[in-house]
Amino acid sequence: MPLRRFALSLCLVTLLAGTAAPLWAQAGPPPGQGQAAPRPWNSLSPAERDMLSPMGPQWDSLKPERQQRLLERAQGWNRLPPDQRQEVRDRIAQWQQMTPEQRDQARENMRRFQQLPPEQRQQLHNAFKRFQELPPDRREQLIKQFQQQRPGGHPPGSMGHPGGGPPRH
Repeated sequence: MPLRRFALSLCLVTLLAGTAAPLWAQAGPPPGQGQAAPRPWNSLSPAERDMLSPMGPQWDSLKPERQQRLLERAQGWNRLPPDQRQEVRDRIAQWQQMTPEQRDQARENMRRFQQLPPEQRQQLHNAFKRFQELPPDRREQLIKQFQQQRPGGHPPGSMGHPGGGPPRH
């Protein structure tokens, strides 16, 4: 597949799958850390609960290591400007709504992106930025055009609607 078509395909798959920020959710515990203690939802600070609100319903059932990773991330998120914090919340909520198959596809897309040479990653990132700068009606037109080129209508792992973002590096 030519680089330009691959870039557009990966860009649109990433956009439609909503893979950007929440990929931390599949990572294992950081190396060298011991067993984390579980933290009940009601023991979190109001700021932590606010940032992690999409996770609230299942928080108490998460493994302690995952709770700890999310809490560490929330501390960093709370230092972000309000609009960026809202973007993180939205992406967490999107991740929670994805099926296991969609999450697997999102992880695979990110793995493939990370394996690209730096020049190709930058080209793809630039192409996505240009895509984001297009008027909404033009973006929708390109998305529909891309979906018509694929059997089944939606890219693998997509949720069938825009809402993601480029891989963050």
